[in-house]
Amino acid sequence: MDRSNLSVANNRQALERLEWGWICTVSCLYFVPYILFQLPSNVLLRFFGVRMWLTICVLGWGAAQLGMGFVRTWGQLAMCRVLLGLFEAGFFPALVFVITTWYKRHEVQKRLAIFYLSSIVIGGFSGIVGYAITFLKGKGGLDSWNWIFIIEGILTVVLAILNYLFICDFPQKNTFLTAKQTNLILVRVEQDRGDSIPDDITVSKVLHHLEMPAKSDWTIWACALMFMSSTMPAYAIAYFVTIILNSMGWDVRASLLLTTPPYVFAAISCFIFAWMSDKTKRRAPFIAIQALMTITGIAVTGYARQNGPRYFGLFLANAGASGCIPAVLAYCSNNIVSHSKRAVSTAVVISAGGVGGIFATTVFREQDFPRYLNGVWATMGCQILMLVLLALTSWNFARKNRLSREGKLDGPLEGQPGFFYTL
Repeated sequence: MDRSNLSVANNRQALERLEWGWICTVSCLYFVPYILFQLPSNVLLRFFGVRMWLTICVLGWGAAQLGMGFVRTWGQLAMCRVLLGLFEAGFFPALVFVITTWYKRHEVQKRLAIFYLSSIVIGGFSGIVGYAITFLKGKGGLDSWNWIFIIEGILTVVLAILNYLFICDFPQKNTFLTAKQTNLILVRVEQDRGDSIPDDITVSKVLHHLEMPAKSDWTIWACALMFMSSTMPAYAIAYFVTIILNSMGWDVRASLLLTTPPYVFAAISCFIFAWMSDKTKRRAPFIAIQALMTITGIAVTGYARQNGPRYFGLFLANAGASGCIPAVLAYCSNNIVSHSKRAVSTAVVISAGGVGGIFATTVFREQDFPRYLNGVWATMGCQILMLVLLALTSWNFARKNRLSREGKLDGPLEGQPGFFYTL
């Protein structure tokens, strides 16, 4: 909600006196620190501990969000967006990293989906929240757009305090389970992939995992490009859904209210696909289906002539894009062993997602109103790229699984006897 509410404020015509180009620029600035600080944040996570580090992150972006309610110039707004990106950089990769250390590989996607679908639903209801806040216009001498940022900033700060009280650490450091329960968790993870006890994160290990694909594991970089392709349509919809609805002829308040149903549908779809994926222990087929849903939905929204089909297209596109995000994260994390590699790969993959966000802010241009066909084609292109990379990585994993079963490799996959890649 905090990263996408700029579009809600813009839809309120709060920023109507300023140029569209500035809106895209300020949206884009968020991603610069968001991308650059992903990896340092995952390293600091191990240093500070999960509870302290996540509290620092949430307090920081809550303060930045609150500050956006009092800006008077584009420069001030840009600085707040940069700080927002800086502090949010540590949150998503940390949560994915921590969640994947608690569960077996084929239990992960449901948990990631629950985590992510909560953000989908809350983001979807940001339109209704924005609609309600419009009635605060003039209160305290502030416009309604000021109140959007102020209220959501205060809520974030309060949640940061609750976060410190309730967040859990890595399994071996947790304080809410008994020693017997903790040992059960660690044994399950050890039997599944052999990395229940974290290895040290050293500079040499980080640099090794960051080497060019020819010298290290190229699938990390392929997964990064896949995640970039999956986040691009999700960010585009989050930023521009109200503007797209405006282009269909809906007024401001109707557009805000109509943003919610596609997100509710996306949350339901996301969890159903995650459950099926964990149940069948397969990732690639369900990623492919949801990518095709995104292509179909965005094409209908762009090319249909009547508003009903165009609106239905948003349901399909949002459901497919939202479902691909936890699916790609699960696919990548399932095929990685060791905490150090997981910390680096999670940061690299989610950083690439930030690149998808930058791309999303640039392809839906004002001059393309009302159908934004350049944005439509860019979105479909990203999904096609993801499908190609998915096919390549799945072929590579299947080939290595076959060679391992036939005893034609020098050692077990990922150095773990009995380990096989998830397809």
